[in-house]
Amino acid sequence: MSFSITILGSSGALPAYGRFPSSQFIEIQNRYFLVDCGEGTQMQLRRYELNVHRINHIFISHLHGDHYLGLMGLLLTLHLQKRTTELHLYSHAGLDEIITVQLRHSKSVLNYSIIFHTLTKDKHEILFEDEHLQVESIPLTHKLTCSGFLFREKPKARRLNKNRLPDGLLLQQIAALKMGDDVIEEDGKVLYKNEDLTLTAKHSRSYAYCSDTAYEPKLIPLIKDVDLLYHEATFIEDDKLKAKETMHSTALEAAQIAQLAGVKKLALGHFSARYKDLIVIEEEAKTIFKNTVLATEGQNFSLEE
Repeated sequence: MSFSITILGSSGALPAYGRFPSSQFIEIQNRYFLVDCGEGTQMQLRRYELNVHRINHIFISHLHGDHYLGLMGLLLTLHLQKRTTELHLYSHAGLDEIITVQLRHSKSVLNYSIIFHTLTKDKHEILFEDEHLQVESIPLTHKLTCSGFLFREKPKARRLNKNRLPDGLLLQQIAALKMGDDVIEEDGKVLYKNEDLTLTAKHSRSYAYCSDTAYEPKLIPLIKDVDLLYHEATFIEDDKLKAKETMHSTALEAAQIAQLAGVKKLALGHFSARYKDLIVIEEEAKTIFKNTVLATEGQNFSLEE
């Protein structure tokens, strides 16, 4: 089953050099999510042939314009295209007011319902959960209340070793094997050991999205060992004073977080418009964390089981 992230926008506060403000499209086991929705997001969704009507959950990290100003246009497009399925929006307090005011003054009534979920300031909490997946908030440190998001698959069932399965197993016995249990007779005798008939479960994948934030070691335990970490890298060390002033991170600081958290791969984004050539950002991070890439428009990260 798929677990992929498509980068729609990688720019910081200003669109520059063909880079769009922050937005990402995430597909996990036929579930579709949008994370942040800067200007031009719906154009990018069309450009990369991503079906916007499959998105049922949109997560907004914070209410700086470069992370949500594309949302109203997207909502109205869904309305014009006759969407009827409810849409869940997750953000800190205020997004409901922003949307309601615009709908009221344009005398618009959407064809579908919006369900608002308000994030709790400075709290790590579960935002979405089903039988296969969990999405959690990651408290970040920025000028506005801001959260990142952790997408994590739940532990998977063990795989049946079809070459070793005996004939005549009952459905409940097969279910027990998948859960990691032995097959036991009514009198308590072990009929088949689990390890003899099954293979280890496939890897449960994880992705952490750390939007605008100053260097923050407190997030390290929350993102420890994730397969892919997206971390903002608005500036390089030469502009560290600007990073501190605006409560952003440098590429070096993002790499330090990745190293301390033991993540498998680091993707950098939210680049300042002062950098036309992003190689300086990538090279700086790689001095600390080798497995670093730039998360630029159109790039797709597919995580393996």
